[in-house]
Amino acid sequence: MPILGYILTALAAYLLGSIPTGFLVAKAKGVDIRAAGSGNIGATNAMRVLGKTAGIFVLLLDAAKGFIACCLGVFMAVNLANQQSGLHSVDNNSGDAVFNSLPYLQIVAGIFAVLGHNYTCWLKFKGGKGVATTAGVYLALAPVPLAVALAAFILALLVTRYVSVGSISAAVALPVAVWIMAPDNLLLGIVTTALGALAIYKHKSNIRRLLAGTENRLGKKTEIK
Repeated sequence: MPILGYILTALAAYLLGSIPTGFLVAKAKGVDIRAAGSGNIGATNAMRVLGKTAGIFVLLLDAAKGFIACCLGVFMAVNLANQQSGLHSVDNNSGDAVFNSLPYLQIVAGIFAVLGHNYTCWLKFKGGKGVATTAGVYLALAPVPLAVALAAFILALLVTRYVSVGSISAAVALPVAVWIMAPDNLLLGIVTTALGALAIYKHKSNIRRLLAGTENRLGKKTEIK
């Protein structure tokens, strides 16, 4: 696979991930979500500020960005790379090369979709925390470890009523599940660990509020001023 395929995959995935869905949904309702609640453009703040329906809608859109980046963006990049190389038909050797490259292209797409969401170029490189987008990525890459992480999220949420604790728990559980269930996939393990660490880092303000006892519990709606 030419390097162009990886570059195009990364670019397409970043641009897809960078669509600020929470900001746009709030904007359609006349709200600047960056100035309401926690100021984050993700689904949790959208749910607190805009209500449950809007929050779930943002959650699904954010997850879809990661899933589509892995499943469709990769194939688009491969086709573009083949066209640039003048390959209008794929022989057995080139077909094998594309097939062998797909897992790596999907991982690249997943990384850049999450980075696009977390650091969107449309909002001065300030974005969400990447939990929903990462979930969409792993629905394509590793659905069983994702199910383990989802179970950890739900359990932590039920016990504590803090979405942030659930998200941090999932960010820890996902890499552990990948390392246990796919021990031979070193690259996926390393990337998952890095994405988990990034998700925890993006929750640093939540961690500070948890330690201070000022973090909002699930179900508390924020008034729009």
